[in-house]
Amino acid sequence: MRHDLPLGLRHGGRPLKSWLTTAEPPWWLAFLAGGLAGLALPPLGWPWLLWIALVPLWRLSWRGGAVWGAAAVLVSHRWLLALHPLDWLGVPGLLSAPLVIGLWLICGVAAALLVGLWCALVQRAGPARLSTALSAAWLWAFAELLLAKGPLFWIGLGVAPLPGDRWLAGLAWFGGAPLLAALQLLISWLLWRLRWRALLLVLVAAHGLGAAALAAVPSAGMAEAELSLVVAQPNLPTREKFSAEQQQRQRQLLMKAMAAAEQQGADAVVLPEGALPLGQALPAMPVALLSGGFRRQELDERSSVLWFPAGSTRPQQWLDKQRLVPLGEWVPGGLAGLSAVGGVSPGEAPRLLALPPPLGPVAVAICYELSDGLGLNQAVRDGAGWLLAIANLDPYPLALQQQFTALAQLRAIETSRWLLSSANTGPSALISPRGELHQQLPANQESLGLMQVPTLSSESLLTRWGVWPQWLLWLGFLSRTCFSNDERQSP
Repeated sequence: MRHDLPLGLRHGGRPLKSWLTTAEPPWWLAFLAGGLAGLALPPLGWPWLLWIALVPLWRLSWRGGAVWGAAAVLVSHRWLLALHPLDWLGVPGLLSAPLVIGLWLICGVAAALLVGLWCALVQRAGPARLSTALSAAWLWAFAELLLAKGPLFWIGLGVAPLPGDRWLAGLAWFGGAPLLAALQLLISWLLWRLRWRALLLVLVAAHGLGAAALAAVPSAGMAEAELSLVVAQPNLPTREKFSAEQQQRQRQLLMKAMAAAEQQGADAVVLPEGALPLGQALPAMPVALLSGGFRRQELDERSSVLWFPAGSTRPQQWLDKQRLVPLGEWVPGGLAGLSAVGGVSPGEAPRLLALPPPLGPVAVAICYELSDGLGLNQAVRDGAGWLLAIANLDPYPLALQQQFTALAQLRAIETSRWLLSSANTGPSALISPRGELHQQLPANQESLGLMQVPTLSSESLLTRWGVWPQWLLWLGFLSRTCFSNDERQSP
């Protein structure tokens, strides 16, 4: 017997595979793995790093899962701390830091509870079983789908392949973010179980199908029409944007954009979220304007996309923001007086804005709404030929702009539509249905750009069928997990 070998590799000790698959990782490893997962998500977008970080989840108890979840979200959402100070919302200085840190920690606690519960269910079902892996992977995926309808969710495993692995992200054409989220977990399960052949097969098949889906997307030359839009990026500090000086800057930029649009024969000028203050009347413009702004409906204030046809001084059509940002636009009733915005009310759920030709129907996401892919897919199903995402990401750092871009790439692939992004500080960009970044204005600079946006009518498989096939698959996996007589204990 070789006495110099570790016990786990000697005769009579536990084999290496047994040690990897049965020993629960210590809490500090759960913490490090969760932090690594948070780093692996966009803006880095390295899915292979995420797979490694996900491996310990299959052996973690609910306590370890809670540690992992909190670490992952606190790292991936670290940009939230840039909200401080909140004086631009009318929040007193002494309350600003506690409120911002509290919101950041609430996100971490919510993730801890959810991931802890997921780990508890996995351990109860028996993590070594393939049926458990499949049902647990889609449980996570559908949880992200439902959370995207609420106030706290921003990014999850569904956007993990971007921007680092577009071929893998191409699977979103088939099943959207839920399919991508489930796949990340299944790959990590194969790593944990040391199923090397199956792992290689899954990786090759996933990348092959994703690449084929992207290659099949119609090119710009096959578009029904091509819109010519001038995008204005004001780069106004949010804490000062409603001052007389900053509003004068924005009016001057709008005039420059109108002059450029008229000179180049553009169809419209596009301004980002919140560009027009409440009740602001504009002079008659030579070119149509599609702008973020505020409007009042009875006693409610709405954040909206406003449509001004050429020659009109007031908006003729609009679409209200439905999903509001905590603290920035929505605060609990008892604290509503803290916000200088005065409290913005949500609009209706449909994301389709039916504009007249040449722009035609467009699927709209206002800032935070970009994390909800179902709403945009429904709008495309209802006839939208292109996507518009507007945002104001100041005072957040560049990392949030990059996460926004990754989400925009995912939404373009899911819907098989060109996406135009217009944001105060960036990203102001044009993204193809293949997830390619075709054009982008420099971040954090005042800028103008002419962008040609093709409109399409073809549908992705996700747009055509939705996520119902995945729901049915999950129910099948779940019934197998619940009613199978297989051994539920890990080997």
